[in-house]
Amino acid sequence: MDQCLAALEKRFCEEPYAKIFGIRIVELEAGRALLKMKTSENMNNLFGTTHGAAIFSLVDAAFELAVNSHGTVAVALGVNMNYLSAPLAGECLLAEGREVNRSRKISACQISVTGEDGRLIATCQALAYRKKDKLPFL
Repeated sequence: MDQCLAALEKRFCEEPYAKIFGIRIVELEAGRALLKMKTSENMNNLFGTTHGAAIFSLVDAAFELAVNSHGTVAVALGVNMNYLSAPLAGECLLAEGREVNRSRKISACQISVTGEDGRLIATCQALAYRKKDKLPFL
C-alpha cells in the first residue's frame, strides 16, 4: 500500500491541472486525502471573489486521490457540491476527501473545504465507479 500511495502522490505532483491551481498534498492515506490551495486574484470571478470552479478543482483533486488510493482506477459517477461561504482573498483552503463507504464497484466520498479559521467553505458528496484496472503508473 505504501508503494501505491507514493506512486499516486508522485503522479499527482506532476499533474498539470493541479499545478495551475497550486494544489498540494498535505496528507495521503488509503481512502483519505488532505490537500491545500491558496486562493489568488487569478481565481476570481466577476464579483472579485474566488470562483466556484477553483474551489471545485480543489474538491475534485481530494476526491480523485481518496478514491484512487487503493491502486485501482476509480472514475467519477456523480458529484453534489454545496458552496457555503466565500474564501477571503489570498486565503489558504484545506480540502479533506474521505471515503465513507467502499464496495467492489462503488466508492462514496465526502469532501469538505475549510478556510484558515476553520469555517466551512464548501461540502461535497461524490460517487466513483471502481474499475478492475490497476493504476497505469504502478
